[in-house]
Amino acid sequence: MTRTLVVTADGGSRGNPGPAAYGAAVFEGEKVLAEVSGKIGIATNNVAEYRGLIAGLEAAHDIDPNAHIEVRLDSKLVVEQMSGKWKIRHPEMRELALQAKKIHAHELLKFVWVPRESNTHADRLVNEALDGVIESAKEPIQLNYLTERLISSEVPTTIYLVRHGETPLTPFRKFSGDGPLNPALTAKGLMEADLVAQEIAKIQPDALITSPLQRTRQTAEIISKATGLPVSVDAIWTECSFGVWDGMSIDEVREAFPEEYAHWLASTSYAPPEGESYESAMARALQGLLGLVDEYPGKKVCVVTHNGIIKTALAAAMKVDSTAIFNIDVSPCSISTISIWPSDLLMAVRSSNERGHLR
Repeated sequence: MTRTLVVTADGGSRGNPGPAAYGAAVFEGEKVLAEVSGKIGIATNNVAEYRGLIAGLEAAHDIDPNAHIEVRLDSKLVVEQMSGKWKIRHPEMRELALQAKKIHAHELLKFVWVPRESNTHADRLVNEALDGVIESAKEPIQLNYLTERLISSEVPTTIYLVRHGETPLTPFRKFSGDGPLNPALTAKGLMEADLVAQEIAKIQPDALITSPLQRTRQTAEIISKATGLPVSVDAIWTECSFGVWDGMSIDEVREAFPEEYAHWLASTSYAPPEGESYESAMARALQGLLGLVDEYPGKKVCVVTHNGIIKTALAAAMKVDSTAIFNIDVSPCSISTISIWPSDLLMAVRSSNERGHLR
């Protein structure tokens, strides 16, 4: 009878890049068959997560090379990349993914995303390894890489995230995701789009990208006229899905879905009925950012997108917990700016919710 094993894996970096470690555990039912962890020197969170995946797969394969293995990770990025749904942009991560794919038969593997709070075993192993790295260090461990990057000759990719203009749903704070309503801009929204277009034209971006939804495409077309750039549509920048809540006000959702709404307020890992969690959207925003660096190294890129995606992109760039989005405000036709250095994907938030051009 074929065995079924579960691998939980994680990786982390203090500084990103910075001192990094990985951790993984292999389970059969409730029984822990193996634990592996280790430090990996200076690396990014994403590289550390792949190293945790590799360590966990190797441990499970050594236990039973013919077992069915369910790999549980709290990195939506790694899960989607290993499942073949998202491209792997960064060369180092691409090599690590190829290494992981060679360990165990593909048809015996299943990759599953789990919320961070459900991956505590692997997370503990990572932190134990990291704490050991910190305690054993004789010299101060560098966490600040931005100071040196700002005086280096490397030119970052700079991404200008523009939220679309006002729609009929905006003034009433109604949920507006990727649903069938797909509202257009109001007269005020068109005016806001014209003002932000003038500001973006001063920046002189090299590329203009938009979400496929009507409100972003309208905003992007106005920016296109001001800049002379063609509009490229990329679905990865689509707004977070609010499922059956789309078009409803907060009061309507609170009354019709009191329990679900309470869970949504309490956790970024909770998805509205038939919708998408903010953690999932954050992973998608990160994949979008990495894709832009890969396609436009050292260039300036304007992306017309949405409130939820901009907030999650800013949180991803700051390497903070996804709950940080609850402390970020993004207004219609505001500009938020992120720089990313292609050599190691170090990210810096240059601005958030700029609105001076709208006054």
